[in-house]
Formats: sequence, C-alpha cells, structure tokens
Amino acid sequence: MKRINLAAMLLILSVFTSAVYADITLQSKEEVEGTWKLQSTKNSLTDKEAIPREDTWVFKDGKVTILHIPREGKFYDQPPVNYEIEDGKLKIALVGNSRFDVFSLTEKDDKTMTLKGKFGGYYYFIKK
Repeated sequence: MKRINLAAMLLILSVFTSAVYADITLQSKEEVEGTWKLQSTKNSLTDKEAIPREDTWVFKDGKVTILHIPREGKFYDQPPVNYEIEDGKLKIALVGNSRFDVFSLTEKDDKTMTLKGKFGGYYYFIKK
C-alpha cells in the first residue's frame, strides 16, 4: 500500500514539475523587443549557483546586439545580427556564420525573461 501511495505522489509531482517548466510559444518578434540585461546563466535548472553576467541584449528591428561582453578583463560589443521567431522559438544568427542559436522562452513578464538554450542552459534577463 505504501508503494502505491509513493508511486502516485511521484506521478503527481512529475506532472506539476513538467508544467512549471513548459516552454512558452513565441508568436512575434515584438514579444522580445527591447533592452534586456543578462543577470546570470545556469547550465541547468539543477545547478546550485548561477554564473553572474554583465552583458546587455538589445532586440530592435529584427536585429539583436549584445553589448558589454566581458573577455579577458576587457569588454566588447558584438555587431548586430538577425533574429527571427520560428516554430515558437527564438533563432539568433551567429556572427560571421550561417548557423543560428535557438532559444525557447520559459518565463516572461513585463520586467523579466528566461530563455533556455538548445543545450539546456538558462539565461535570466531583466528589462532595462
């Protein structure tokens, strides 16, 4: 009897857990437009510590510019690249390449946004 109760509780918990982290389907570019400060990243939801970030992503007119990217004690700005919404996901072109990074939207309101990369990394933004 105890095993049945435990199994039922685990099943219920798994249903609610998967619903919490379901992807949100993007409909248009306007949903991500604006200036977003990248606060931190995590390699997965189970990581205990987030990695602090300092860059800012500016989505405007179908282009995204990433500013203030730290590298070797200095900062640089990435040139603007195209982005698009395809199959409900955010596709950002890679600089000097014909490939794209693909992100799913997992959470968004007026002041915050969370993106999930195609390899499972999470990006936590606040609106500037």
